[in-house]
Amino acid sequence: MSVLPFDDRDGVIWFDGKLVPWREAKVHVLTHALHYASCVFEGERAYEGRIFKSTAHSERLHRSAEILGFKIPYGVAEIDAAKKAAMQTNKLTNCYVRPVAWRGSEMMGVSAQKNTIHLAIATWEWPAYFSPELKSRGIRMAISKWKRPSPETAPTASKAAGLYMICTLSKHAAEAEGYADALMLDWRGQVAEATGANVFLGIGGELHTPKADCFLDGITRRTVIELARNRGIKVTERAIMPEELAKADEVFITGTAAEVTPVGEIGPYNYQVGPIARQMMSDYAATVRGQKIAA
Repeated sequence: MSVLPFDDRDGVIWFDGKLVPWREAKVHVLTHALHYASCVFEGERAYEGRIFKSTAHSERLHRSAEILGFKIPYGVAEIDAAKKAAMQTNKLTNCYVRPVAWRGSEMMGVSAQKNTIHLAIATWEWPAYFSPELKSRGIRMAISKWKRPSPETAPTASKAAGLYMICTLSKHAAEAEGYADALMLDWRGQVAEATGANVFLGIGGELHTPKADCFLDGITRRTVIELARNRGIKVTERAIMPEELAKADEVFITGTAAEVTPVGEIGPYNYQVGPIARQMMSDYAATVRGQKIAA
């Protein structure tokens, strides 16, 4: 199956305040972000023409940039408006939205205080991250050898490009062995997250999820916690050790791309798609579309 490359598409990208033809949205090879990962981004989805929690994502983009020591020259409201403009011009209603901000090319070296800060927003059609067939039986996950770093060694509270290097390595290794994704532990050996999603364990009718103290506290994660508590399901955020995977009745992951995806296997552990995962899938699907949640 051929894949349409991302640098050769029709449409427009919002780039530094203007809508430019997709193929002309380029940066120089000596851009600081390419060499030193001084780049932050967001992943968002639009459903029926509405970006789910658009402002929360724009606010997090600003926070991520501040953590990396730079300021985005566009306010939250301006970013929200730019996302809508890109979607509308590309005639998209159900799509993925990718804002990205980075340091430019005025200075080349570790130090780059004078570099221009750029912002671009791309929108495109992107179906479910995992196929309906995979989600119906639960995805298979390996356990990565790479570990999420301590917040003393990396800006773990930001959605920064450089933090995803080990995610790519982990996912590539998992896919090479026939898995769909990988579970990552943290530097302490505790369960952390998947390569691009947060993880929940269903144990005895309750949900347990790792405390987000060294990885991104996902917007989808917070949404699912709220949805579960609205259902009267107890949710505990805590340290979870790998051996506790054996106690789980069900497991699922959450993220903008993954939405709510059940897990059928993690390393030696096997699970059925459970009732909490099914309920959260249903409630989340209704919530992102602005629909009333069924009782």
